[in-house]
Amino acid sequence: MSSFLRVLVVAAALAASAEATMGATDTPPSESLVVTASSLGQKALSDPAAFDFVASLTTEIGQRLAGTEAHRRAVAWAEARLKAAGFENVHSEPFTLTAWIRGAESAEIVGPVPQHLAVTALGGSVATDANGIEAEIALFRTYDDLLAAAPGSLNGKIAVVTQRMVRAQDGSGYGAANRIRRRGPSEAAKRGAVAYLLRSLGTDSHRLPHTGALNYAEGTRRIPAAALAIPDAEQLERLAALGPVKVHLLLTPTVQENAPSWNVVGEVKGTTHPDEIVLIGGHLDSWDLGTGATDDGAGIAIAFGAARLIAALPQHPSRTIRVVLFGAEEMDFSGAAYAQAHEGEAGKIVMAAEADFGARNVYSVQLPPGAAGSDFGRTLERVIAPLGANLDRRPALFGGDDINGLQKAGVPVASLRQDGLDYFDTHHTADDTLDKIDQKQLDQAVAVWSAFTYLAAASDVDFRSLAATTK
Repeated sequence: MSSFLRVLVVAAALAASAEATMGATDTPPSESLVVTASSLGQKALSDPAAFDFVASLTTEIGQRLAGTEAHRRAVAWAEARLKAAGFENVHSEPFTLTAWIRGAESAEIVGPVPQHLAVTALGGSVATDANGIEAEIALFRTYDDLLAAAPGSLNGKIAVVTQRMVRAQDGSGYGAANRIRRRGPSEAAKRGAVAYLLRSLGTDSHRLPHTGALNYAEGTRRIPAAALAIPDAEQLERLAALGPVKVHLLLTPTVQENAPSWNVVGEVKGTTHPDEIVLIGGHLDSWDLGTGATDDGAGIAIAFGAARLIAALPQHPSRTIRVVLFGAEEMDFSGAAYAQAHEGEAGKIVMAAEADFGARNVYSVQLPPGAAGSDFGRTLERVIAPLGANLDRRPALFGGDDINGLQKAGVPVASLRQDGLDYFDTHHTADDTLDKIDQKQLDQAVAVWSAFTYLAAASDVDFRSLAATTK
């Protein structure tokens, strides 16, 4: 998964022409729709389809780093699964990216006490030379301490930041710490560092480093960057307190320009307003250390499971449900590619939501501005309460990295909040595997998504107009 830090515009600044196409602002859903939505939610609680989906993906494909042959196989696998489940208009939409492929990686303390360090390269990192880099470290307990260092003060050194990430149910600790990984390498380079290490952005105590993408600043020297397993970061703290520490770092990633990738799409066609779209999805790609079970095999399984149940109804809802399995979220490519390809269609997407926060239960739902207090919001609250979720009165300001571009284009977004208290124990590590998924909690998430998606697709609520009334 990518940054929680991005401050996004709310889905309120929209074209009047788009508003005119969406029907009534807020008409209470009929009792029959409420009954159907409730029935879908209850059925999802005992439907194995979502778990079977992620089990098959992680077993038959495994890791799916964008740009690899495994990801190409995952795309073909996903198309076949969507078609077999009865989705319509199943296809893959190609785009290109700069593919980053991990190579060999190692780190050692060479003095004062030689010992191995558990590290993993950050996505997008440049390589060291063939012999690696050996240098004294400059250790900073907080990222702000690094930023306070003077230009030139790190010349010839490996900068190390060991700031802890806070455990939080909503993942806000990751958002607060994300800049350490994203921006840290360039900030260290500005001060003369030859390489950069950070304490993994995680909440575990295992000796498994957490990878994730970095963003080099334009015009700044690019230096190799890697994440330390949390116990190893703490070991460096103790050693640095005793005196100078020298580390040898070797990273050998490679880059392929204009590598192919794809967003996989399937639809449940609407009956009376098929041109109006409720878009749900997650990302098909994963990091290469584990098998991408919780990030984001579970997310796409949730979207698949919800839409599959709706597709099996005797009568489809009035609006089209579009499921998008985004192809390169981890390296920040697929969302922008999708938004650009569908720029002319944005006015017809009435709602977008992305599942990209693991496999735990949904505990609350945030709707676009103005919707929580509407008839739609009150109906949704009534339907999801028996499933163990509540309606959050605060509007959704962020829907997910892959729908960020659509949101900027004016598409209203929702956020179905999952319990992430332990999500960052395995996030971006070799421990992101199927055994971490509790099927009952995954089924509950599918249940809430099923009810939410059906009501949004079956009603005539105009989320854009509701947002405009809050201004």
